Amino acid sequence: MEKRTVLQARAADSIGQQVCLEGWVRTRRDSKGGFSFIELNDGSCLANIQVVADNQLANYESEIKHLTPGCSIRVAGEVKQSQGKGQATEVQASEVFLYGTADAETYPLQKKRHTFEKLREWAHLRTRSNTFGSVFRVRNRVSFSIHQFFQERGFLYVNTPIITASDCEGAGEMFRVTTLDLDQPPKVNGKVDFSKDFFARPAYLTVSGQLEGEIFATSLGKVYTFGPTFRAENSNTSRHLAEFWMVEPEIAFADLEENMEVAEAFLKRIFTDVMNDCAEDMAFFNERIAPGILDTLQSIVDREFLRCSYTEAVDILQKSGQAFEYPVTWGMDLQSEHERFLTEQHFQRPVILHDYPRTIKPFYMRCNDDGKTVRAMDVLVPQVGEIIGGSQREERLDVLESRMKEQGLNAEEYWWYLDLRRYGTVPHSGFGLGLERVLQFITGMGNIRDVIPFPRTPGWAEF
Repeated sequence: MEKRTVLQARAADSIGQQVCLEGWVRTRRDSKGGFSFIELNDGSCLANIQVVADNQLANYESEIKHLTPGCSIRVAGEVKQSQGKGQATEVQASEVFLYGTADAETYPLQKKRHTFEKLREWAHLRTRSNTFGSVFRVRNRVSFSIHQFFQERGFLYVNTPIITASDCEGAGEMFRVTTLDLDQPPKVNGKVDFSKDFFARPAYLTVSGQLEGEIFATSLGKVYTFGPTFRAENSNTSRHLAEFWMVEPEIAFADLEENMEVAEAFLKRIFTDVMNDCAEDMAFFNERIAPGILDTLQSIVDREFLRCSYTEAVDILQKSGQAFEYPVTWGMDLQSEHERFLTEQHFQRPVILHDYPRTIKPFYMRCNDDGKTVRAMDVLVPQVGEIIGGSQREERLDVLESRMKEQGLNAEEYWWYLDLRRYGTVPHSGFGLGLERVLQFITGMGNIRDVIPFPRTPGWAEF
């Protein structure tokens, strides 16, 4: 008897086949006719499959009639055309084996609805719910699409350090990694002596793999890194995490225009794959969580992204007549309300803003000849605003050194990064996409903590 998933058993071509299914009981109801209906789910799909177990089974009275939500079972039987509404197939059980019981008094996921906030307290069980099963199947597909997209285009996947001694963004919001005794740290001249620490210097959790990614791009051509990153930013909002996943491609011999083309194709590929391969889950989100999200995703796939300079965008915003919470001035970092106005009202499509003021961007972005702007870009989408940030990197040694001095960075700490400009420097570009941000957009989930398995936020590191 072939072991199948619930998804496979639900397929119409499974009718008449003998199958073995394993999963968790969602519900059980008993019929006066001497049989029970068991709703079974194994995580392979959103919908359950109905198992019909009659009273001729040896353990019907002792176990089957006592099954409760959360019990784990194995079912052997024949797939038949269902007589009930809303389902194509069901399984007529010839055997039901009980793996593990679930105490009906204490099992949290009873039939009543729970808030997403409450379910976060049960992160070890919330994936058994419809919403979170769908979230993490979509997360899996997006992750796979990311690798497919870059692999098919000849990018090499590289692993950059999680522990680092350099700050990519120059923001200083980093988690320190240390083995020193925090109660009695060694000191020299009143300051902590990090020469006694594990790495013999201050070390941190990375905020980005970009700088190390540039090492590989300037020797292997096209690379991408995809892994966890960390920000010690005390932001307790629905859009911030202390630990999140980033994909960061780096492309040698590429200017900002090529960078934009890759970013646009990248987003369209992800959205297309999710709509094609997670249709049932996406229909759920479209119906229950974010009505209209499928139309939004399809419109992004179907339409060309518009290019607009930061300066042009500021002019549009200033002349819009809109009463923004944050008044628009040239040189400011645009807020979500400005980005959404551009994508949802003015252009009514995704927009790539480029050439931002140099004063609000990091040191590594290529300076324009006007002395005021850098070759930066942000990809903006409706309902969210910025979803990708990137730039053409500064490849000129003298300009890069000047920019680091301008931002108060110690060039000696970036000696290896400067070496890339000393030995065969080339134009190169890249961008970053936060996995959780794009998942929040795709699913319509209101809080970013609900699209990562175990959220890490200020005051919370459970599980």
